[in-house]
Amino acid sequence: MANSPSGDSVVERVVRVLETFTPDRTVQRVSEIGRHAALPSSTAHRLVDELVAAGLLERDEEQRVRLGLRLWELALRGSTVLRLRQAALPAMERVQAIVRQHTQLAVLEHDETLFIERLSHPEAGANIARVAGRLPLHASSAGLTLLAFAAPEVRDRVLAAPLPRLGPRTPTEPEQLRRTLAEIRRTGHVVAPGSVEGVSTGVAVPVRDAGTVVAAVSVILPRGADPGPARAALQAAAGEIEAELRQTRA
Repeated sequence: MANSPSGDSVVERVVRVLETFTPDRTVQRVSEIGRHAALPSSTAHRLVDELVAAGLLERDEEQRVRLGLRLWELALRGSTVLRLRQAALPAMERVQAIVRQHTQLAVLEHDETLFIERLSHPEAGANIARVAGRLPLHASSAGLTLLAFAAPEVRDRVLAAPLPRLGPRTPTEPEQLRRTLAEIRRTGHVVAPGSVEGVSTGVAVPVRDAGTVVAAVSVILPRGADPGPARAALQAAAGEIEAELRQTRA
């Protein structure tokens, strides 16, 4: 399938086209897609035309392009993420009623934290995480939880890579981070003030399915807020989600 001068396969180029869409860039012109995907203009136009014909992309009346409903439909068929979200939402709603801030569900994906659900109160504080958005694993309470319980090779790979600072207290020293991860495994939770934004504190706990950590559920509190009630609510929610996941396997 490698039929381009660069040796890229058709699948690789299609993935690059789809990856140009982000939470901040949901609608683009074909020229923008080509530029962000590093594709020649003719290739970008041809691939976009074919993806529109297949329903994976859509054009509006101004010829701008967005992700298509067909892509969403296919992504949800048999999706483990859909099963996890469905199991988690009722428990997340109960947490949200207590904290009245942000309640989030995240999974580990390609060595990053991928947020798959978020509930927010209208008066909630700052939070840069979005549904379908990503953050480095070391830079949020949810990510730290996922990294703590990840396979040793994942932890080693992340700790060996650069650890950029997002907030004033983002852990950026590998040995410090290694100690933090060991503490998360020991206690089963993390409280991370200022790891993403100086005005916020993240609290997170793991969610297990058949004994394996498959997600992290977290809340984002104003800096200085007592994390105790949120931690207790999250631990109760994790138990509820795990029970629901067991039911869906039965």
